[in-house]
Amino acid sequence: MQKKRKSVFPGGVHPTDGSDKALSKDAAIKQYLLDTVTILSEQSFGGKCRLLVKPGDKVKAGQLIGEPEAFMAAPLHASMSGTVLDVKEVMNQGRAILACVIGRDEEEAEGSGAGQTGIAAAYRKEAADIRQISREEILAGLRDGGLTGMGGAGFPTHKKYETDKSIDTLLINGAECEPYLTCDYRLMLEEGYALLNGVRLLLKGSGAKQAYVCLEDNKPQAAENLNEILSGMRKSGVMEDGEQIEIAVLPTKYPEGGERQLIQAVTGREVPMGGLPADVGVIVSNVATARAAADMILGGLPLIRRIVTVTGCVKEPGNYLVPVGTSAKELVELAGGVTVEKNRIIAGGPMTGPCMASDWNGEDELFYITKNTSGILVLPDSACEEQPCIRCGGCESVCPAGLTPWQIDFAFQQEDYDLCEKLYASECIACGCCSYICPAKRELTLRTRMARDAVKQRMRERAVKKA
Repeated sequence: MQKKRKSVFPGGVHPTDGSDKALSKDAAIKQYLLDTVTILSEQSFGGKCRLLVKPGDKVKAGQLIGEPEAFMAAPLHASMSGTVLDVKEVMNQGRAILACVIGRDEEEAEGSGAGQTGIAAAYRKEAADIRQISREEILAGLRDGGLTGMGGAGFPTHKKYETDKSIDTLLINGAECEPYLTCDYRLMLEEGYALLNGVRLLLKGSGAKQAYVCLEDNKPQAAENLNEILSGMRKSGVMEDGEQIEIAVLPTKYPEGGERQLIQAVTGREVPMGGLPADVGVIVSNVATARAAADMILGGLPLIRRIVTVTGCVKEPGNYLVPVGTSAKELVELAGGVTVEKNRIIAGGPMTGPCMASDWNGEDELFYITKNTSGILVLPDSACEEQPCIRCGGCESVCPAGLTPWQIDFAFQQEDYDLCEKLYASECIACGCCSYICPAKRELTLRTRMARDAVKQRMRERAVKKA
């Protein structure tokens, strides 16, 4: 059953007319086989792993090569079969991070290094029978498979599902509201069975009564495809009575895919300040994470690959299924290279993704694909000089968290962290709406996010002192 819902979260913007996604939305997923991968030991900020391999070691695709050392970390696996060429530090966003470099052995069969285990499994073509799979087995699969959120900060998936809160609703996020990106859209079109089998597993693992696969109304083909597959699954006879899954179509508005905004739009519930989705009985997972759950639990394949959109000012925008650790430089070259000399290379989308290089010459290494790298975007470089704030209130009107970014900006620059806290800077979701709308081109998102981090650090320090 498909339901069209009204978006009820405050603020938000409409940053594009759809021409951005048109660059790559019709580009079918291509698999890319490469000679080496450079797998970072820190797949998300603060998610550090201890590497278990050394140069000269032989590894197989899916083999455990890193154990979590931090709360934000998930197990790390070899993304292709081959030989460990080096364990060294590489630069990523100005930080040196230890990485494992794996070279594909020449004798390896074509395609074996790209994560082919279970690639032709039945769960990708029909409804899987999961009646004999227990919730404990599902949670173990999420944990041992190294699953993380693949559409955001890369939070370890199993930690969400091991909550002691009572969960009644599961939201599978396919909104993909970030401009230019189409990797989730192609996943919903081309891997619908694997995705929905993963949703069924996550629903059982969460203990929730119902699941909603949520996408915006600018993706009608994806909604139609998922509804058709879901209807066939219900008729197959292997779905249990408790598997209540619906396709929820939402109005196109950024940031519809924000965790709190999605919860509010679909359920009408508001996550309390400082709280988590589980506090209102909800778990949110990305569509790619759901598909990865099916890969691991039904196909025996840990999270070692993902779909990446390469788009913007490149000759041939497209979507590529690549091993974790793939060179972003190689992917840009695969897309025909950049078409503008003055450029900016962004990891992800234009609203939230960090700029990794300016005026890139096509020769220097850029970065390496992690579990949560959704795209590589090339944009024309356009230097903007900040102007004084004109108090127009535009940033306040579009903030989906209900904040006053211009006031937080002033307080942060004055290093008045008490005022930043009183202005609820801790609730910033770093969506970029404030900077997008600002006529003075102020770096509101950057400084509000920095204020948020400073306030949260102060709150943690107070909690430690009280303890």
